Formats: sequence, structure tokens, C-alpha cells
Amino acid sequence: MPDSNVPDSPFEEVVTLVIKHRVKAGFEVPYEAWLRNIVSVAGQQEGHLGVDVMRGKNAGLDMYTCVLRFCSPSAMQRWLDSPQRQALVKEATPMLADGDQTEVNPVNEFWFAPQAETGSPPPRWKQAVVTLLVILPHTLLVPLLWGPLLQLNAFLSQYVVATFLITLTIVLSVVYLFMPMATRLFAPWLSSSTSPKETR
Repeated sequence: MPDSNVPDSPFEEVVTLVIKHRVKAGFEVPYEAWLRNIVSVAGQQEGHLGVDVMRGKNAGLDMYTCVLRFCSPSAMQRWLDSPQRQALVKEATPMLADGDQTEVNPVNEFWFAPQAETGSPPPRWKQAVVTLLVILPHTLLVPLLWGPLLQLNAFLSQYVVATFLITLTIVLSVVYLFMPMATRLFAPWLSSSTSPKETR
């Protein structure tokens, strides 16, 4: 884990912090209030790019998987080490069956992180299907949307420049908006039981 005092580099990659909480029976309401609070506090941190919360069941208890995106490993580490988070985690500990469980993933892996503590990611073919459903409309529509603007300027209409702008638009849209939405939408199908013959 990088030192939290190391300044962010523009070349550092986006990372995701996956936090899993299994809430003790009877603490569901206060935990929901606590969760809203910590999501709000985290959203004010420098380098925080967004959060997704997925709810499920694990061994009969409510299971929460929170996926926080940060612009760099050092930005994530500052949040992990911050006094605000330390105090909030201490506040939540009595409500949790297994404590505060965290793991770090590259940005492209969090889309298909298992919701259950002992679960595994969906089969590769399911990941491919969802990814295709998100990428295909972008590859068809984004060039059409950029087309009129690119034709207004000779520099922008150059092949390399135009390709860069179109690709950048697709990547940003997929990573920060549509892929998180798609994985939430298809979560029941992604997490459904599969045949032993399915490869991962």
C-alpha cells in the first residue's frame, strides 16, 4: 500500500475500495442511518469519484457491499487513514457480525466483485455479455454524436485526434456511469447459480 504522504501522480490508476459488512440482526435501521452518514462524509474527500452500495443476504444476515472509487491509491489511503473514517468504523463495529472487511481492486475488477463474503465473481461469459451490452451502444452512438463537432475543425477531424476523443468519451462514460448501472441492473442474473460446466 502506498504511503499516504506521497503526492498523487496524474498517471496513477483509478482504484476501488470494496467494503463488506454483515449486519447483526436488530441493527438494520441504525446501520442504514450510519451508512448514509459515512457515504456522505466519504463523498466530500479529495479524490473520491463515487460509491455504489449493493445489498444482499449472507448466512441469514443483511450483507452490504460498498464499492468506493478513488482517483489514485494515495487518495484511497488518505480516506482509510482519516480520523473521520476511523471514528465512523469504531461507531459501526458493535453492529457488524464480522467487523469492517476491506479489499482493494483495480477499477475494472470492481464491476463484477461478488456480493457475498464467500462468493466468487460471475462466470467470464456473463461478464462478457454485460460488458458487450454496455460497450456496443457506445461504439455505435458516440461517433455519431461527435461527428458534427469534429467536422467543424480541421484539427479535431484528424484521424488520431478524433479517435482519441471518441475513445475517451466511451471509456469515461462506461467506467463512471453505465457499467456500474448495468451491474446493478443485472446483479440477480450475474449472481445466480450456474452450471458446473461453465468456465470462469
